[in-house]
Amino acid sequence: MSTNIETNSSLSFEAALKELESIVERLSGGDAQLEELLKLYEEGIAYLNHCQSRLGEAEAKIKLLSASIPSPKTTEDTNG
Repeated sequence: MSTNIETNSSLSFEAALKELESIVERLSGGDAQLEELLKLYEEGIAYLNHCQSRLGEAEAKIKLLSASIPSPKTTEDTNG
């Protein structure tokens, strides 16, 4: 799991989320040493930031695409 998330911006949202879930499970296990916990926490924050960034990009794209959809005419507009 030693993926350097900061240099791997091509990592998909799903892959980053899977890694984040794995880290949470390991952190919840309670059998890691302090140094390992800190490293896992740091990696988890990096994956979380990556996921949030990817979601932000998706949201921006959806807004852009939604803005290009013409709004439907109301019945008052067509019935005069």
